[in-house]
Amino acid sequence: MTKDQTLNTIISSAQADYDALQYVSPESPCPYLPDKKARSEAYSVDQLDGVVYERLLTRGFRRSGRVVYRPRCRGCGECRQMRIPVESFQLTHSMRRVLRHNAEVTVDEGLPAPDHEKFALYCRYLDAQHDDSMARSYVTFSEFLYDSPMETCEFGYRLDGRLIGVSIADRLPQGLSSVYMYFDPEFAERSPGTFSVLWEIDYCRRAGLAYYYLGFYVAGSTTMSYKARFRPNEILVGDDRWVTLRV
Repeated sequence: MTKDQTLNTIISSAQADYDALQYVSPESPCPYLPDKKARSEAYSVDQLDGVVYERLLTRGFRRSGRVVYRPRCRGCGECRQMRIPVESFQLTHSMRRVLRHNAEVTVDEGLPAPDHEKFALYCRYLDAQHDDSMARSYVTFSEFLYDSPMETCEFGYRLDGRLIGVSIADRLPQGLSSVYMYFDPEFAERSPGTFSVLWEIDYCRRAGLAYYYLGFYVAGSTTMSYKARFRPNEILVGDDRWVTLRV
């Protein structure tokens, strides 16, 4: 299949019957690279089978709420899917320190469900990590993270019973795809984002899943550079073509 084939064609080839609507966004400032413009090709879906979504990931798509999208930026192709082959993943010394530092953190797995404890945590996270461009309403929070058209799981990270982080991931036949992670900035020194990735990679190993999908990696982006630390990793350079990232 070529890169230009539509989502409808991809879904049809997987023998699924979904109603998808194409939308190409107008150009806007790129959130990752200065002096670049970004736009996306997006489709709304009411339901999404894990097998279909796994195929979409290998064609550069990601999911947000009930929308699947991929970049369609003019003159730039730096947003690339990244995944970790679970069995060959290797911990670094700094990652081992993060695991030791969070040894007493407990993790609850369940179905995604919004509540006001999580919403308050999410707002504290946004206040510390983002500007005012992301809305702080409960409705937006629920739609953004908890309105999923597919099998999705939620991991709650607690310290002495206190919720300090929440991670949401889509379950695939052969892997787990990270959707979003938010945490209490009061515990930032524990590196909760790194800890959640490490815990979920190990979750994949225990569940017999081959890959952990980290989302887009953008070379040269300060907010995306941390992903390259999880090695070995692979980036998508064409339909179904994954290569080991060397930095």
